Amino acid sequence: MQNFDMSRGTSATVSESTSRNSISMPVGIVIRKMPGATKWVKFVWKAVAILPGAGEARWKELRREGDTVEYHATTLPLELFRTDTESYLHGLSAKVPALYVVMREAQDDQPLDMVLVTASPYEAQDYADTGEELVEKVPMPEGLIAWIREFVETHHEDEVFIKRRRDKARIDRKEDGIGDARIRQTSDVYRAPSRKEIVH
Repeated sequence: MQNFDMSRGTSATVSESTSRNSISMPVGIVIRKMPGATKWVKFVWKAVAILPGAGEARWKELRREGDTVEYHATTLPLELFRTDTESYLHGLSAKVPALYVVMREAQDDQPLDMVLVTASPYEAQDYADTGEELVEKVPMPEGLIAWIREFVETHHEDEVFIKRRRDKARIDRKEDGIGDARIRQTSDVYRAPSRKEIVH
């Protein structure tokens, strides 16, 4: 266990496996509730922010402006794995690096269930493809970008491209049984012999 300063006055508890194959940080998920655009949709819920190193919460109201309310909905572990550094690198190369919050309809009295938060756009795409979950991009705070980049720089290994070497053809070998032995010239051993070329 170690403390990680996100340069925002927040002390984030970071856990690291003994094998150093993964690290984890708790992050709070901020959800905004807004009035719906039609009479059939009463409210719209959207993931809008990440709170690195946040403590536990359950739909804690953070601020309210008219009918718009923001909640610290929950805190989830953001896990990084050595095997996924290619995906994290892809995410960090975006114009606005983001985390992906995976949500689904709640089975209880809460508006939504928070399923997962990930820095992997590949994993987020897998969830989006199922059509059963809602996946939203949330911009990363700068301190979190630095934390993920450090992990990637430490563990990422580019795949080495190995050019396949073809066996060199041997042209000095005698190849029996090829062509017609009655043909005197070697320009095309596969064509049929003409009457003049036949050996008597």
